Amino acid sequence: MRAVTTLIVPALRAEARGAAHPSGISCVCGATTLADRPDATVVRHGDTVAKAHAPGTDPAELDLRLAVAAHPALTGVLLRPLRPTAAALDDRLVTFWPHGAPVDPDHPEHAPWDDMGALLARLHRTPAHELPPALPAMRGPLKAARALARLRASAPDHPAARPILDAWRTLPPWARAEAPYEHASALCHGDLHLGQLVRDLADPAAWTLIDVDDLGIGDPAWDLARPAAWFACGLLSAEDWTRFLGAYQRTGGAKELSVPDPWPALDVPARALTAQTAALAVAKAADAGRALDEVEEAVVDACARMATVPPQLGYGHAK
Repeated sequence: MRAVTTLIVPALRAEARGAAHPSGISCVCGATTLADRPDATVVRHGDTVAKAHAPGTDPAELDLRLAVAAHPALTGVLLRPLRPTAAALDDRLVTFWPHGAPVDPDHPEHAPWDDMGALLARLHRTPAHELPPALPAMRGPLKAARALARLRASAPDHPAARPILDAWRTLPPWARAEAPYEHASALCHGDLHLGQLVRDLADPAAWTLIDVDDLGIGDPAWDLARPAAWFACGLLSAEDWTRFLGAYQRTGGAKELSVPDPWPALDVPARALTAQTAALAVAKAADAGRALDEVEEAVVDACARMATVPPQLGYGHAK
């Protein structure tokens, strides 16, 4: 799969150069490959970024998500695309974005947890009338289900697979993408983590959210679920969790998450994200022929504990 994705890089670089210099002038900007995975290939030319989305991406749904990112109501929340619609490149869809500076992975102590919480609250409180009609569902549960499918395909006999699958089976059908979620109530990102934040180069104090692939209408708790899962697994400090959740609540996030104890709403999504993280970790370790590292072991251990304790079904989760 890796070799197949790499074939698109030269063509994508040419697309990025054309978007950066539509007049065709010569330049010395140079091109950089930022990511080259089966689900996304991303290159940068100067201050322009071109992203080739996963094969099979629905063009109508992607254009709806682009329209949300370009809407004035989301200014300063979602990075605004440079073009309103996706372009075709062979069998892939390509979108164009301004470059932004990402969170520095070498300095986690500087991670902007407050900013991420505030941005999420602003995203979740976007009025429905500000959104395009027929916006698709947030794809968080689908991403989790795909991670579990990858585990079953890549490492079904790995010793860590059983506790992950056992934990996954305790979740209600909607969290496993096996049934629609009847209480979807807000515009959600769908795949929130620190890598989805960039600084505006024109305003280094401002952070915005990127990546609209999973954007849609869903359960706002899903967007808080990964930090919640890290906190529950001991991978995120109580101080950082409190900064994140406090900023979300102060900025007017979803009411069911702005109570003193939001865990009844967070429990199922946090469990799903823990299982997703563990499944991907084990599948990637098996593909590479290596042992799990300490962090990966921690999320697998969390799955083992989850499998023995039924989840809280929280608000509206009748099934």
